[in-house]
Amino acid sequence: MLDDTVLDDPQRLSDADTGGLLRAVAMGGAQVRSTIEAAQELELAERLDIGRPRSLVIVVRPGAGLAAAQLLTALLAPACPVPVVVSDVVPPWIGALDVVLAHTDDPYDRDLAASLERAARYGATVVLSAPPEGPVASSVAGRGLLLSPRIVVPPELSFPRALTAGLLTAGALGLLVCDVDGLADRLDGEAARGHLDQESFVNPAKSLALRIADRTPLLWGLDHAAVAVGQHAAYALGAHAAVVADVADYRQALARPALHTAAARGGDERDIFADPDFDEVGAGAPPRALLLSVRTGPATDSARYRVNETLPAADVLAPAEELVDADDVACAAVLALRFELAAVYLGLAAGTIGGAGRVAPMSV
Repeated sequence: MLDDTVLDDPQRLSDADTGGLLRAVAMGGAQVRSTIEAAQELELAERLDIGRPRSLVIVVRPGAGLAAAQLLTALLAPACPVPVVVSDVVPPWIGALDVVLAHTDDPYDRDLAASLERAARYGATVVLSAPPEGPVASSVAGRGLLLSPRIVVPPELSFPRALTAGLLTAGALGLLVCDVDGLADRLDGEAARGHLDQESFVNPAKSLALRIADRTPLLWGLDHAAVAVGQHAAYALGAHAAVVADVADYRQALARPALHTAAARGGDERDIFADPDFDEVGAGAPPRALLLSVRTGPATDSARYRVNETLPAADVLAPAEELVDADDVACAAVLALRFELAAVYLGLAAGTIGGAGRVAPMSV
C-alpha cells in the first residue's frame, strides 16, 4: 500500500532511497553532456559525414533503449529523407550504404553482438551506445563508433544516454535538427523542480505520482512522439513502482469503447470510505486517463479538443505549455524524466523499491 506521507518527508525519502535512485534520475542532464563529450572526442560528426545513407537501421534491445528508439523514429518521421527501420536484429539486406544505430546496457548480449559483427563485416557504418567491455563492444572494435557511458546509472535509467546517442547520430547524418546542448539544461531544470525537498504541490513529479497512486494509468498520446514517451513512462512505472499502465495513441484508445467508458468514470475522485482491508480482493485499480502531448500545432490541438469532449476530467501533460521556446525533443525528454521521477517516488512510498523510509517513525 502507498504511504503518501513519505512524499513530503525529505528525510524519510532519503532514508528509503537506499539505492540512490533519486540522485541517479536527476543525472539525466549529466548523461546528455557526457554523451556529447564522448561523441566529440570520437569525432562522431566528422566520421558520419558520409552523405545521405540508403537507410538508418535502429536496433532495439530490451530496456530503456526501446522507447528512445521509438521516440527518435517519431521525431524523424515527418520529414526524414531516408527510410528508418526499427528491428531487434540487423536485417539481412544490410550493406555499405546503410547506417546502423544500436543501444544496449547489456555488454554480454550475444545476439546483438553477432548482429552488429555482421553489419560491420558487410561494410555498414555502425554507431553503438554500450559499455566498453564484453562481446557487444568487441563486435565492432576498430570497425564501428562506440559511445561508452561515462555516467554510471542503473540500466533502467539510461534513457537520456540512449536518446542523445540517437540524436547525435541523426544530426550528424543531416536527418534531424535539434538543440542537443540545450537539452541537458532542460533536464537539469526538471530535476531541480522534482527534487525531494520540493513539496508535492510545487513538485511536478510528486504531483504526478499522487495522481497515479492506486490507479491504473492510461497513457494516451496525442501525437506519435507522445506515444513513445508513454511507452517509456510505462517502462519506468513497471521498473520502479510495479505499476501496470496502458499505452496507446488516442485514436486507438477511443476505438476501445469499454476502456474508454471506464476511463470517463475513472476521473472521479476515490471513495473516501473505501477500506482496502475489506474491499474485494483482486478488484482492479480504477483507471486514470493521462493525455500526453509533445508536439504543438493544429493537429495536436484538434486531437486534444476531440479527446477532451469525452474525457473532460483527464489530466493533460503538455510540457510545451511550461517550457519557453522548447523544441519537441526537449518537451519529450522532460516529460520522460518527470515520469521517471514519479515512478521512483511511487516505488519509495509504496515500498516496491528502497528500504528504511517505508515505515513512519514511532511517536514518543
